[in-house]
Amino acid sequence: MSDEYIQDFWPEEGTFCWGCGKNNKHGLQLKSFWNDGETVAVWEPKEYHLAFPGMLNGGIIATLIDCHGTGTANAAAHKAAEGSAQHIMFVTGGISVKYLRPTPIDKPITLRARITEISEKKIKVACDLYSGDMRCASGEVLTVKVDLGLFLKIEKK
Repeated sequence: MSDEYIQDFWPEEGTFCWGCGKNNKHGLQLKSFWNDGETVAVWEPKEYHLAFPGMLNGGIIATLIDCHGTGTANAAAHKAAEGSAQHIMFVTGGISVKYLRPTPIDKPITLRARITEISEKKIKVACDLYSGDMRCASGEVLTVKVDLGLFLKIEKK
């Protein structure tokens, strides 16, 4: 595993997401890293992530694919703009998830994602979710570039 996670490079405002925010103590705290041209994340499900006894909730599956996909898109955008000091931000513009089989929670969940299309304003990411060696879900995340300043102007309560 990597010591450098994609989410560790985000500005503070981007670290509160329920799926991947390191500053959300109640969230999933997904951590993604580059590995040979794709991104990987390994996450440990808990009993309270159930849909049915022993099976992972579908909303959690969609969240994992969404957060790993947007993390992948943001990391790819920063790689493409290497040398730029400006932070670039892509967020979910659309997501599709195919549930291929029930996802057991008795082993770690692994996500593997790769860029399928990239432009200045949109990035598409394909992501597969595994329980052990079994592929249980696949998804596509369409991300769109946004002005980070919009997020910085939100009043904190």
